[in-house]
Amino acid sequence: MKAVTWQAKRTVSVEEVPDPQLLESTDAIIKITSTAICGSDLHLYEVMTPFMEKGDIMGHEPMGIVQEVGSAVTNVKPGDRVVIPFNIACGECAMCLRGLTTQCETTQVREHDRGAALFGYTKLYGHVPGGQAEYLRVPHANFMAKKVPDGPSDDRFLYLSDVLPTAWQAVKYANIPENGTVVVIGLGPIGEMATRIAQQQGAETVIGIDLVPERLARTAAHGVIPVDIREFEGDQQKLAQFIREKLGGNGPAAVIEAVGMEAHGSPNVKLVQQLTGMLPDAAAQKVFTTAGMDRLFALHSAIELVGRGGTLSISGVYAGQADPISLDALFDKQVTVRMGQANAPFWTQEILPLLTDDNLFDVDNFATHHLSLDEAPHAYEIFQKKEDNAFKIILKP
Repeated sequence: MKAVTWQAKRTVSVEEVPDPQLLESTDAIIKITSTAICGSDLHLYEVMTPFMEKGDIMGHEPMGIVQEVGSAVTNVKPGDRVVIPFNIACGECAMCLRGLTTQCETTQVREHDRGAALFGYTKLYGHVPGGQAEYLRVPHANFMAKKVPDGPSDDRFLYLSDVLPTAWQAVKYANIPENGTVVVIGLGPIGEMATRIAQQQGAETVIGIDLVPERLARTAAHGVIPVDIREFEGDQQKLAQFIREKLGGNGPAAVIEAVGMEAHGSPNVKLVQQLTGMLPDAAAQKVFTTAGMDRLFALHSAIELVGRGGTLSISGVYAGQADPISLDALFDKQVTVRMGQANAPFWTQEILPLLTDDNLFDVDNFATHHLSLDEAPHAYEIFQKKEDNAFKIILKP
C-alpha cells in the first residue's frame, strides 16, 4: 500500500509499504477514505525528530470502510463506515471507564512513562503505524472503530478523530458560565473549532486571539471578536488590559489556550530545537524531554488574561520540564487549571448526534484543501509555512 512516511526533518514522502495485517483477535483493518494532517503532525515534521525513525507512517486523523475484523470484534463488520479516534484505548480498564482514554491502562507506553498509545506518533507513544495511508490496522476495534452513518461526505465525520473531541474537551474543561465570556488563544483548527463549540454551548461572548489575518477573519465571520496579537508587540499586560476594558472590568471567566508547542516559537527555543536536531538520537531525546521546548508566550498570556476565580483550559500540546510558569499568579487569582490530551474515543458518542441532526458546527466547510495522498509532501510544506491559506488539509488515498 501507499503511505506517508517520515524521512528526515521537514521531509516526508509517499512510499510503498507492507499492508497491515490482523495481529490480535480484537483488531480490524480499515480502508482509508479520508485522512487529515494535524498541527501535531508538524511537531513530528519539525521538532520531535529525535523520536522518529525513517519510514515511520504518519497521521492520526483517519476514517474509512472496515475491510476485515478479528474473531473477537462484534461491534463493527466489513462494509461499515467508521472514524478512528487518535488515542488508542481498550474501553474496558478503570481509566477508560472513567472517560480518561488517554490514560488507558492497557495501551500505556510504560517504557517512556507516557499515557495511551497514539496512531502515527513516535516511539514515545507506542510507535504505532499511522493513518495517512491506504489501509490501517485498528487495535481494540470494538471500542476504537466508531461507526458513522452513510450518506454525508467524509468531511462531516472525519473531525471526530481529533479536532472535534479536542476542542470539545477544551470547552468542557473551561467550565464557561452560562452567558459567560471565553477567550481562545490560537485560532488554528482546534482553537477555531473551540470557538464554535463555545458558542453552541451558550457562551455569550467569545474572543479569539491570533496573529494570522486569515484565521482572525475566519472566526469573525461566525461572530467571534477577533484580536490581533501583533498590535500589542509582545506585551502580555497590555493585551490583558485591553481584554479587561473590552469586558468592562475583570478578565474573562474562562481562557482556552490552543497554541502549545510550536516549531516556530521564540528565537531561543528555535535555536535549542535546531541544536537538538544535530545531536545523536539518545542525547537529543534527553534534551527534548528535560529542556524547555515550548512557546510559552501563549501560556503566559493565558495566565495573565484569565479573570480571578476563572478557569484556564489548556489543549495546546507541551513537552519539556524546564519551562517556568507563573504559579504565583495562578495561586493568587485562585485559577482552576485543566489540561491534557483529548479523551477522543470517550467524547465521540456525545458529539456524533450534533453532526447527524443539524451539523451545528458547519464541519462540511471546515477544510481549506482536499489533496491526494501523493501530494502529501506539498501539503505538509504549505501547512507548515501557512501558505496558500492552508488551514486544514484532508488527504484522499
